[in-house]
Amino acid sequence: MDSTIFQALFNGLAVGSIIALAAVGLTLTMGILRLSNFAHGDFLTVGAYLTWWINHFGLNIWLSMAIALLGTILIMLAGEQLLWKPLRKQKASSTSLIIVSIGLALFLRNGILFIWGGSNQNYDLPLVEALDFGGLKIAYYRLIVIIVTILAIVGLHLVLQKTKIGKGMRAVADNIDLARVSGINVEQIVLFTWVLTAILTATGGGLYGLITAVRPNMGWFLILPIFASVILGGIGNVYGAITGGLIIGVAQELSVFIVGSEYKLGVALLIMIVILLVRPQGIFGK
Repeated sequence: MDSTIFQALFNGLAVGSIIALAAVGLTLTMGILRLSNFAHGDFLTVGAYLTWWINHFGLNIWLSMAIALLGTILIMLAGEQLLWKPLRKQKASSTSLIIVSIGLALFLRNGILFIWGGSNQNYDLPLVEALDFGGLKIAYYRLIVIIVTILAIVGLHLVLQKTKIGKGMRAVADNIDLARVSGINVEQIVLFTWVLTAILTATGGGLYGLITAVRPNMGWFLILPIFASVILGGIGNVYGAITGGLIIGVAQELSVFIVGSEYKLGVALLIMIVILLVRPQGIFGK
């Protein structure tokens, strides 16, 4: 394989890993909470900015990321109590929920601009030489992104398949009314869904900062690939979202050889449109 293509493929896996983490969080909220959250990308930005801010106090990047996870969890839970829970009680329409989520996205983005400004920021990281594999240069932090994503996905699988609350989440996703009459604490499941979503999304944001500059609109530009990944894999399907994220990431990077880097988002949009036309339930189904 040509080294240039291999490099693009590897870069696509790294970016696709971040998209996959965020897509899993979004597909959980769509499948369990029936919420198409357009603020999801901006929560990813919040995770990246909190990581950067804490890291510049001299803390290790991984400790900074862990604290940023806690901060993102608190912000998402605040949104649940102040916005989403009251709207659910009022049985707000899906259109109303989408409009509110867009408003929340704007609020978060402008809050970041107000607190930290609009300049690009970078983590305080030690310089590490690229790893040499038979003449191929592999960026160290991109490799770290892929490894951490694999660990996060394995942890997610264990939570969903082996724990009581994971089984409850799957039951609520299948049929919320049946789950409620079966004795499942739906409100507890909702809160845990937000916690898990925050962990995955903030981790994605923190990892994204390892391979690119942290900037206020980073999540906004990722929201289309994230939605495309969810639709490609099947709404509510966790493993489909992971697969979809990796496919979108690789497709965007490889498309550079054909249409140029400025059309990466267009590739994600094209894939989403084709899937909606040909197989609207996604590769793996809902």
